[in-house]
Amino acid sequence: MNEITYSMGMMMQMYYVMLILGVVLLFIGVFWSVYMCKEKAFTISNIFKALLSFILSGLLLVITLPSLKYMLFKEYDVVKGNCTIEIDSSGRSSSVTIRMVDTDEIFDFRNIPDLDSYGRAVSYYCEVTATKDHEFGIGYKIFDPKSRELIQASE
Repeated sequence: MNEITYSMGMMMQMYYVMLILGVVLLFIGVFWSVYMCKEKAFTISNIFKALLSFILSGLLLVITLPSLKYMLFKEYDVVKGNCTIEIDSSGRSSSVTIRMVDTDEIFDFRNIPDLDSYGRAVSYYCEVTATKDHEFGIGYKIFDPKSRELIQASE
């Protein structure tokens, strides 16, 4: 396993925001349900708010909780191999999708690599650091496919 430690990148921040938002929405749903039972205020609006809160919190927690132990204990796996890079810069935000050719895995990142001199349509050799379950990408390194010279690394 590669012992490189990465600074907290955008994907890790997004992971923790999703986790915290899921917990907060769960507490709001519980609070709203207790309020409805105490006040006997079972209106359609109150029921909708509680259900929406429970559904959104459940969705966010189902996505984030399986990877929690890997994020807390920094148990990462390095996926190596040939990859293609797709850059999406439409709208306000921009992202990069690294598609591993050998394993058919896809990792999304917010920071866009500067690959203009090499071109975006070519195949690269990549090392993507991800959680052990490969659900959340932590960082990446992009190498020249022939010389294996480092072209770009995430922050």
